[in-house]
Amino acid sequence: MNVDDIIIAREKMKGIVHMTPLDYSKTFSQIAHNDVYLKLENLQKTGSFKVRGSYNKLISLPKEELAKGVVAASAGNHAQGVAYSSHMLGAPCTIVMPKGAPLSKVQATKQYGANVILAGTVFDEALAYALELKEKMDATFVHAFDDEAIMAGQGTVGLEILDQLPDVEAIMCPIGGGGLIAGIAMAVKERNPHISVYGVQTVACPSMKQSLAEDKPVMIEAAPTMADGIAVKKPGIKPFEIVQKYVDDIVTVDEMEIARTMLMLLERNKLLVEGSGACSLSSLLYEKMQLKEKKVVAVISGGNVDMNFISRIIERGMVEAGRYATFTITLKDKPGELQKVLSSLTDLEANIQTVNLHRMGKQIYPGYAQLEISVETKSHDHIDQLLKVLAEKHYNVELGYY
Repeated sequence: MNVDDIIIAREKMKGIVHMTPLDYSKTFSQIAHNDVYLKLENLQKTGSFKVRGSYNKLISLPKEELAKGVVAASAGNHAQGVAYSSHMLGAPCTIVMPKGAPLSKVQATKQYGANVILAGTVFDEALAYALELKEKMDATFVHAFDDEAIMAGQGTVGLEILDQLPDVEAIMCPIGGGGLIAGIAMAVKERNPHISVYGVQTVACPSMKQSLAEDKPVMIEAAPTMADGIAVKKPGIKPFEIVQKYVDDIVTVDEMEIARTMLMLLERNKLLVEGSGACSLSSLLYEKMQLKEKKVVAVISGGNVDMNFISRIIERGMVEAGRYATFTITLKDKPGELQKVLSSLTDLEANIQTVNLHRMGKQIYPGYAQLEISVETKSHDHIDQLLKVLAEKHYNVELGYY
């Protein structure tokens, strides 16, 4: 693969994929002490950058191969990218997904016209089944990252960044298998080797970082992570070689840093971003690189988030920010006692969300009740003020979420 392949890929996909916005963020610029621009691939067709590589791969196939169909294995974004590209080119498409794949992603893949098969409990098992299926069907296997046509397609993101911000000084990009950063790094470094390119992985699954340390792609043990889109235990061989040559450094972010960044993107910029997509910005907000007063781009790689997960992210973020708390309070079981507690809280402008009163339980003595109450608060100082007032009124209070 070379830069010409990326340029040709861009020409092939004109009118098929979006040239996604490059959005300057004043808020994140102030926090990160850099001029921060967001490359919004979460607004791409199918909700992620993956459609770029998959479309370039499929359109590069001879017509007779395309007619036989394609097979892919994916837990999410790659599945949708391949399904969409197959639909656009009229090719039969089978996607193998793990049985635990989010229902929303399974349904979205089906809606793009793919035949979805659920096999295995983890991605590696789904991949093994997909490779067996490919042989039986005499179809073409579309790898998620370890493929030159895939990398060339993803590299079009880099060309767009150069067009949109010619004086960009650094680019942050999430890394899973390495296809996206390999394409971007080659595209920008071949044009301007002075642009820094940084990869971002999770502390839970730093496979590319470890592979660089050992000078070869290695399989690592990984912990669970909300950035499931980049939870790849072993990077691709082809991307690894390009990353070795072009990428300046790889940093890691932890789960709470990712969660906070997801919430900030949602609240401040009204952007719904998945965990893997938030990693690049997270690395800037938590100063993982020694960058100050530079023009930097964070590649927001995707926005396909399960709705149930979003509600948990929001709640966790509010708790961390001191904007939500729960109290367990023991009080006398007699008329007026509940009203006194509620008044104590509302007088200090706490917004009561839920109230549960229990009279039976191991820790509840006769003549007493246990109150569980959740409140919307303003800050951690506000919570401390509430606790102080309740203590002054001799209530036995246990603080839950805070």
